[in-house]
Amino acid sequence: MRIGIFAGDVAARGGAEEVLADARQAAEDGFPSFWLPQIFGLDAITMAGVIAREVPDIEIGTAVVPTYPRHPLMLAQQALTASALAGGRFTLGIGLSHQVVIETVMGLSFAKPLQHMREYLSILRPLVHERTVAFEGETLRTTATIDPGAAEPCPILVAALGPKMLEIAGGMADGTITWMTGPETIAGHVVPTLTSSAERRGRPTPRVVAGVPVCVTDDELSARDSAARALRRYGTLPSYRAMLTREGLDSPVDIALIGDEDSVRAGLARFADAGVQDLLAVELSHDARDRRRTRSLLRSLV
Repeated sequence: MRIGIFAGDVAARGGAEEVLADARQAAEDGFPSFWLPQIFGLDAITMAGVIAREVPDIEIGTAVVPTYPRHPLMLAQQALTASALAGGRFTLGIGLSHQVVIETVMGLSFAKPLQHMREYLSILRPLVHERTVAFEGETLRTTATIDPGAAEPCPILVAALGPKMLEIAGGMADGTITWMTGPETIAGHVVPTLTSSAERRGRPTPRVVAGVPVCVTDDELSARDSAARALRRYGTLPSYRAMLTREGLDSPVDIALIGDEDSVRAGLARFADAGVQDLLAVELSHDARDRRRTRSLLRSLV
């Protein structure tokens, strides 16, 4: 299992120079990948292109860009631009986001999310791989050809948790990215659903990427209390709540790997055993010393 760094709150609320410094440090520490969220801070794909030009070798990914606000034609152009700047090191992670975000915050319709994603990928994938598409669906339609120069096609991962969305991710994309999902759920639900869908469509074995909060500390009680406050909002979102329930957990903090080096190392091993190929570590900031210990442990496992 590869371990990458998920920028998390740094990219959500930090400045561009801070995120760039974080990516540069991740590369210097030997991590194979650096991932950016698309929340209410910096634009993830734009930032990925900047990092690509400044930081060599490391893979840069988005986890994840919501589909509803961006037409797939526009997103294909953005993704291929980032891929061109990255020399093929860019991975595009996309997802539906959440009904409350799309409808309440953005004022858009969240109707027919499964059909939306099928039709979105029916446009996005041909544009990314073949530069042309002619598709007419119920929610989306596009006839277009693009010319982004020598950009290499980028892998497309779909954030998927429910069985039908996992089937779409396995059959139409290159894999999935999970969040707030434990190892038992990944092993018994995510991997088999995703893999069987890919096999039915004759597609390669899909990539399984999992975002996980991590903190190495001797003060587990205080660290858990701090993490519980930081992660609380995820327990209010139905898709994440369903995954917590499936795992038999009560709170988002129960997903986090918090404890000493041996405890966290054992937790990471459970994700590897579950079939996770890439674990994206969100380094929880309890205090500076714990942050250094967390990075030291993760670096030792690269």
